[in-house]
Amino acid sequence: MAVFRNRFITQIFRSFADLIPMLTVILIFQFLVIKQPIPDVVNLITGTLFIVLGLTLFIQGLEQSLFPIGESMAQAFAQKGSLFWLLCFSFCLGFSTTIAEPALIAIASEAAKIAQNEGLLENSTTTVLQYALGLRITVALSVGLAILLGVLRIIYGWKLQHLIIYGYLAIIIITPFAPKHIIGIAYDTGGVTTSTITVPLVTALGIGLAKAIKGRNPVTDGFGLIAFASLTPIIFVMIYGMLL
Repeated sequence: MAVFRNRFITQIFRSFADLIPMLTVILIFQFLVIKQPIPDVVNLITGTLFIVLGLTLFIQGLEQSLFPIGESMAQAFAQKGSLFWLLCFSFCLGFSTTIAEPALIAIASEAAKIAQNEGLLENSTTTVLQYALGLRITVALSVGLAILLGVLRIIYGWKLQHLIIYGYLAIIIITPFAPKHIIGIAYDTGGVTTSTITVPLVTALGIGLAKAIKGRNPVTDGFGLIAFASLTPIIFVMIYGMLL
């Protein structure tokens, strides 16, 4: 218990230290550029304390649950020797952690509203909701496929840089043919997929798998899954826009 308390207190100070650069920038611009007092100091201080506490609890949760679970499940699948179930788990993990991502929900909803305002969709609430849901499912499917391909890369030792190059070549080729209104959305969805839940779980999966497979190095082979998760949504969303 004492060890946990000491680690928790240390993490609180680390979380606060991580926020210092951001707070410094805000204060400098507030007083030197805008030259106005902070509107609500009490709320700023209270909010900062909540952020510090939230970051601390989140990091503790990652270290005690998500990272160990991800690594242990990857190693268990590797020892079981069932490629089918490992790939199923990888795809489902990528899909499930992405479909409920708040940032993706927000972008999909905003994209649907803008498409409606531009006359690209029928003036119907149902149509807007269906478009947003279709966008979310498209991104989630692409992330699931990305994690699946990343796992295959670790198993078979494919070169990460080759797959990344092929992926960006595909983006370059598809972009000129994609509808103009979908291109920006597609590129943005590549960023929102790397969420606070997806990143630690997927990273732990890759590292655990690389540890369990002979001849694989966790440093060189365990990482790279997140790169796929950021790349494939761009391709899928542009194709989604072309098919509508």
